[in-house]
Amino acid sequence: MADTPTTKEHGVELTDVAAEKVRSLLEQEGRDDLRLRVAVQPGGCSGLIYQLYFDERFLDGDAARDFGGVEVIVDKMSRPYLEGAVIDFADSIEKQGFTIDNPNAQSSCACGDSFH
Repeated sequence: MADTPTTKEHGVELTDVAAEKVRSLLEQEGRDDLRLRVAVQPGGCSGLIYQLYFDERFLDGDAARDFGGVEVIVDKMSRPYLEGAVIDFADSIEKQGFTIDNPNAQSSCACGDSFH
């Protein structure tokens, strides 16, 4: 892993259920060099949207945390927006997918994909 002594740790949490789902997806990809990147970008109906994707890169300013072998990285611009956020995985009749409970979101849209 690209951890260096200057790598910061972020305050994003990954539940055990979400970590297991990420592990499963990585096994399906057959890759052990990917990390889960969590980012915030402008867009959506409330101003900001979440992005979760696999990334092999480790960029300058990224903060990292390990959750049982699943590395989660957050870029320095997204870190303040995501501090204290919890990523979970829902698997029910109504919904399947990753969810983000973010205490920094002042408001969100009805679809739950963007926030302010």
